[in-house]
Amino acid sequence: MEIDSDDGVLRLTFDRPGVLNAITRETASDLADTIGDADPEEYHAIVITGEGDAFSAGGDIEAMAAEPDPPRQAYEEVTETFGRVVEAMLECPVPIVAKVNGDAVGAGLAIVALSDIAYAAEDATFSCAFVRVGLIPDTGGTFMLPQLIGLRAAKKLAFTGEFFDAERAADLDLINESVPAADLDERVTETVERLGRRPTDVIGMMKQAMHENMGRQWDEALDYENLLQVHARSTDSHEEGVAAFLEGREPEFNE
Repeated sequence: MEIDSDDGVLRLTFDRPGVLNAITRETASDLADTIGDADPEEYHAIVITGEGDAFSAGGDIEAMAAEPDPPRQAYEEVTETFGRVVEAMLECPVPIVAKVNGDAVGAGLAIVALSDIAYAAEDATFSCAFVRVGLIPDTGGTFMLPQLIGLRAAKKLAFTGEFFDAERAADLDLINESVPAADLDERVTETVERLGRRPTDVIGMMKQAMHENMGRQWDEALDYENLLQVHARSTDSHEEGVAAFLEGREPEFNE
């Protein structure tokens, strides 16, 4: 995985185009570590993409077949690699943008689902392909897909492993938007720049509240929301936002 950064943006690129950016356990572990260490005082956005014609074909099946593990060891390996990717992405206070440059299959699709914002080239294809190799969706797939697209739609995609295009992915709310491949960089850049003009610390609180409140009863969710709102009111970002509003100017966050 290639790691780069500029102007407050952390860029992560799956860089095994010869195997459609299939993800090894080592890559998953590196992805989890890098996202887990992302500091909102240093970065205002994380962009995940792939090199070449694919975003990611998912877990490296050849590597799995070459190194079969006994059940207990396999459980620990999955938990400490792909499982940690889920934890890192859901808990990361920095907003994560998926730039889906090509096919997103299996764990690749799951990573798109875990991202906070996602754009895909209109010629990209998607598949929850785990069933094709006799596996259930992992990397949070059994959790995030029903949350994003609804239980019935998630079951159909998971049970059949069918391939579908970016327009269908947008209709399902798996991604925010399907755009012409030539416009993908510009669309992502516009969003990342907009995020840079917003208070990253407060966005992190929004993300925390939304994720923590999934599945909570409304009264518990409201209480947690209120607690975080009180915290938000004590931040420099809130002070700057109020001052800018009263002074009739644009706020200068993340300075």
